[in-house]
Amino acid sequence: MADLTGAQWRKSSRSAGNGGECVEVADNLPGIVAVRDSKDPAGPALTFTPTAWATFTRHTKR
Repeated sequence: MADLTGAQWRKSSRSAGNGGECVEVADNLPGIVAVRDSKDPAGPALTFTPTAWATFTRHTKR
C-alpha cells in the first residue's frame, strides 16, 4: 500500500455542476498518482504510475 501522507488532493474543474461529488486526484507524490472518491476521503484510494495515469487521461479525453 502506498504512503499517501502529504498528498495534495484536487478535484476536476468540471465537477462543480454535480454537487461536487467527484473523484479527487493527488499527483504531487513521487512515482504515483492517487485517486479517491471525494465523498469518502478517508476511504481507499487507487494508485497508478504516472505513465498509466497519463495514458488513462489521454484516452478518456478522446
